[in-house]
Formats: sequence, C-alpha cells, structure tokens
Amino acid sequence: MDKTAILQRGTKPAYLGHRSPEPSRIVALLDPSQNPPREPMLTLPGALTAYVGLLVGIHVVRALLPVDLEYWTIELFGFIPKRYDQTLLSMPFPGGTGAEIWTFVTYSLLHANISHIGFNVLWLLPFGSALARRFGAVRFFLFMAVTAIAGAAAHLATHEHELAPMIGASASVSGAMAAAIRFAFVRGSFLSFNRGDADQAARVPALPLLRALRDPRVIGFLAVWFGVNIIFGMGSIAVGSEGANVAWQAHIGGFLAGLLLFSLFDPIPRSPSRASEPSPADMPDVH
Repeated sequence: MDKTAILQRGTKPAYLGHRSPEPSRIVALLDPSQNPPREPMLTLPGALTAYVGLLVGIHVVRALLPVDLEYWTIELFGFIPKRYDQTLLSMPFPGGTGAEIWTFVTYSLLHANISHIGFNVLWLLPFGSALARRFGAVRFFLFMAVTAIAGAAAHLATHEHELAPMIGASASVSGAMAAAIRFAFVRGSFLSFNRGDADQAARVPALPLLRALRDPRVIGFLAVWFGVNIIFGMGSIAVGSEGANVAWQAHIGGFLAGLLLFSLFDPIPRSPSRASEPSPADMPDVH
C-alpha cells in the first residue's frame, strides 16, 4: 500500500508511517498522469484462466455423456489405487498400462459435480493467480501436474487396494496454496499490507523455507490448514450428492510438494539481503 499524503485544510501534511514522501511521489500525487497504470489485484492471468477453463470444459463435456460412458471416463482417467494391485485378486481397468501413468495427473482434471469444481476454483483463485503470474504458463502447468502426482502418491500409499476412484484438483490447489505462502506475507506481496499491483506483488523475492517456517503468520496458516484437513478426514465428511469421502491424504501430499518443491519452479532470484523478510514495518500503523 502506497504511503500517501493526507492533506487537511489548515494543518500540516501527515504521512502514514511517519515517512517524508519522495520528490517523485509528490509529482505523482500532483499529476495523476505520472502514475503508471496498475493491474488490478483480482484480474486473472492467462495461465490460470486456461486452467480453470480446462476444468470447466471437461466437466461440461462429461455432463453431456450418457451415464455408462461417463462412468467409463472416470475409470479411465480417475486415480484408482486398485489399478496398481499386483495380487491374484487384481482386476482389469480401462486404459491398461498407460492409465497407470496418466491417471496420476488426469484425475485432477475431473470433478464430481458443480459444487466440487466451484469449491476448488474459489480456493485456487487468490493463490493460483499470484503463482501463475510468478511462474509463467509453462512452469505453472508443470507445477500443478507435479503436485497432482504427489497427491496421488500420498493417496496410493494410504489407500492400497482401494477400488473407489479419486478425482478432483484439490491436491494441486493445496500445492498452489503452499507454494504461495513462501512469498505471500513478504512486504509488497499479495497478502501483505504494503502490496503493489498484481504483477509486482507476485514477484517479490520469496523467503527461504526455514525462514518462512519461522514466520508466525505462516505457522498460523499451516496450523489452520492442517487442522481443517485432519478434522474433515477423521470425520469422514461427505461432499456432494455422491457421498464421496474427502481424500485429505492427497491434499497433504500436494501441499507438502508445493511447499518443498517451490524453489525448483521459482524464476525469481532470492534477495541477497534480509529485505524480503517480514518485519513489523509491514504491519499497518495504528494511531
């Protein structure tokens, strides 16, 4: 948030944060044409728009299919742990060996119903927008695929021989949330009080992992996120009319992958100083 002057008739200018404005800032205040155009914080980058469009488009196509064919597409592209059963009780599934590979990703493109896809998209919008701007389209799609794979691996490890297919982008959404908190609270980023426009907020230098994990705001975010997922999982909360259980282990797998693998995708160099570290100066002044 910019340090703007508050001018009142008959009083001296007061400045939030007790800082004198720079000459260039005074010029910008007097002449609005000097202010560069800012991209609104809530506009969607092209990569995220394409990703959401892909999810919605696939769901619409599936909704138009006959019931038997629609079930077949779930078996073909959904993640089914039983597919990897090597015992004598194993059973054939559509897609054969190829499906054992592609379903680690394709399950994340399928959703049970409108509420399922809507919930995932709503959670993805704030965090995915910043991540897509930061990574660019190619890195963003690769990142979403990798976190989907991590979620499927976690689900497979905890649901061996499970016959019910797992679908939904929740693991990738969780990964995007985890990656975003590596820079979300840094001064100037999209969850900080002193943020710039959308592109600037997405490109602040990220915190090293260990330093981020010492930030009370990150710790609080992690506590709430893990708590909600564990409560939902232990309570076997049903979602949608299908009564499907929440695959919370997949959420955690995607989240951990996003948190730990963020640096492999991040194109923004680390700051050589401690300038990117959150500090009390990032908090609003209270008078």
